[in-house]
Amino acid sequence: MRRNHSTTPRTPRILGSLLLMAAAGVFTLGAAPAASAAQAATPTPLDQVVPAPASVQPGGTPYRISRATGVRVDDSAEVRRIGGYLTGILRPSTGYPLPLTTGQGAGGIRLHLAKGDFGAEGYRLHSDARGVTITASAPAGLFHGVQTLRQLLPAAVEKKTAQPGPWQIAGGTMEDRPRYSYRGAMLDVSRHFFTVDQVKRSIDQLALYKINELHLHLSDDQGWRIAIDSWPRLATYGGSTEVGGGKGGSYTKADYREIVRYAASRYLEVVPEIDMPGHTNAALASYADLNCDGVAPPLYTGTQVGFSSLCVPKEVTYTFADDVIRELAALTPGRYLHIGGDEAHSTSHDDYVTFMDRVQPIVAKYGKTVIGWHQLTGAHPAKGALAQYWGLDSTSATEKAQVAQAAQNGTGLILSPADRVYLDMKYTSSTKPGTKWAGYVEVQRSYDWNPGAYLPGAPASSIRGVEAPLWTETLKTNADLDYMAFPRLPGAAELGWSPPATHDWNTYKLRLAAQAPRWDALGIDYYHSPQVPWPTN
Repeated sequence: MRRNHSTTPRTPRILGSLLLMAAAGVFTLGAAPAASAAQAATPTPLDQVVPAPASVQPGGTPYRISRATGVRVDDSAEVRRIGGYLTGILRPSTGYPLPLTTGQGAGGIRLHLAKGDFGAEGYRLHSDARGVTITASAPAGLFHGVQTLRQLLPAAVEKKTAQPGPWQIAGGTMEDRPRYSYRGAMLDVSRHFFTVDQVKRSIDQLALYKINELHLHLSDDQGWRIAIDSWPRLATYGGSTEVGGGKGGSYTKADYREIVRYAASRYLEVVPEIDMPGHTNAALASYADLNCDGVAPPLYTGTQVGFSSLCVPKEVTYTFADDVIRELAALTPGRYLHIGGDEAHSTSHDDYVTFMDRVQPIVAKYGKTVIGWHQLTGAHPAKGALAQYWGLDSTSATEKAQVAQAAQNGTGLILSPADRVYLDMKYTSSTKPGTKWAGYVEVQRSYDWNPGAYLPGAPASSIRGVEAPLWTETLKTNADLDYMAFPRLPGAAELGWSPPATHDWNTYKLRLAAQAPRWDALGIDYYHSPQVPWPTN
């Protein structure tokens, strides 16, 4: 699943900053023409955002944000907070005061909760000459509507200093809601450790594309990243290194709570993962009793997989699992707790089944729903459990059938096919960093598949959503994370959000290309795929 391979030099980056092309209709195959001043002043059409909205009725006069514009919100703490988030984006770049007020009124930008067929995350955005109104039945919908509003404005709105504008929003009405309730991205902080601020930076990027689940891979052979009071050496010793022998690191409970709080402020739910019974060398090195022979192995800083295992027959293993799950569940307000379960090559099948039968009820005892990698389907998935499928197009029919049978029996599926949405896969033979064990994954391949019909025999109703994992054996810096996630991450987000009828590579690549100036403004260092007609300077 996560084998390491050598890498080759990255394709040279295109130099210079990129300017936003206004309407997607001006793009042609190959390099896009330079934007003229008139085009730059043309508002972005409502249907040109990422993810693609469910329905759009364009028309009418655009609304222009001016010095007289205000932001009106419902008189509730949560809606006021979303309004404050919006003004925090708009004020620096526009230079306008944009007062935040509550109550009725006309004109300006309004964020409003109302009953309607929006679901938990859907919204309606209406724009005309008088103003823009975002309506939803829940705060998450308003927040997602705000992300759409950001994309409808020029990319310069993301800058922290005053820009010239103009700040226009195209006229019309958008009705939007997600295809799947689970739209995730995973960050591996075990192979290389990333600080709280780095995780927050990733959260902000995910929020822009309406991703709502942040899966944190908190433990592996190379590092344990979360403080557990009842087993303190897990973090202090097991977290003291990383791939290549760096200093590693770990999150205090206060650190983790801050990540959870920040994610919630962007309407993302944190899904913590403790990978078991394999991928456990950091824990085995920290406590000798967890090993069958009672001897702690040395810390591990390589990239091989499948060699470690908790000692399934020992009762201390389940005391350990109970303590870790109890403390982590208490820190995590979200619904899920991920117990891993992949690549347990050093655990016999019978022991694997025994372990999963013992550990899944512990997760339920502390009020969480189990998620496991799809190998969980080879045991006895608990009622309500979700299996995360990471197989390839070339995965054996037998293994696919096992997962499909579990889905037919009621196990929900999260789709993360490694040769489609593993963000650590190299784009081509000449790009780096990244790995290539699942093959090269260019932008079109990452986008061009249908989650609802991907796994033979799995009912469409069993698919809970899509998640794009980012493993970090070769990734150390923000620039590394950016380069591997962009431009593939927005495509995974669209697969999870947008209705199937909107799925078309030829139109998507134009909408994707128009995101480039926004990434430049946000300081996101992305891969300039030759498959995408990026705007020219």
